[in-house]
Amino acid sequence: MSQGRDARVHLGPSGYRAVAQVGAHRLVADEPIDVGGTDTGPTPVEMVSAALGSCIAITVRMVAERKGWPLEGMDVQVERSQVPVEGGRPRTRFDVGVKLVGPLDDAMRAELGRIAGRCPVHRLLEAGADIVTKVVD
Repeated sequence: MSQGRDARVHLGPSGYRAVAQVGAHRLVADEPIDVGGTDTGPTPVEMVSAALGSCIAITVRMVAERKGWPLEGMDVQVERSQVPVEGGRPRTRFDVGVKLVGPLDDAMRAELGRIAGRCPVHRLLEAGADIVTKVVD
């Protein structure tokens, strides 16, 4: 599996609008107006939800194509919430609904549903990650 391209993010002298560069692609993250942002893009946390939904859709499509199954499209809904944990910080919960479009039989739908829970972003979020942050010159 590819390690992917590094992301570089620029934040100007004021406001919360952050522009990320990943390879040739630019993404904008911001905060809502009511917390001082300009709402020119999703929040970084919303981008995580979008990454999860996108990864599920792409992974399911790849498997369906490899198997020659008639997947005509799909809609993925990702809802994020905070779940209380006794004696600790709340955990983030993602509720994901996957609507498969096309003449798929029950076995195909079940297998694609199983695959949806195995996409790389799903695995990364489940496993957690080590993050090492340092200030550099």
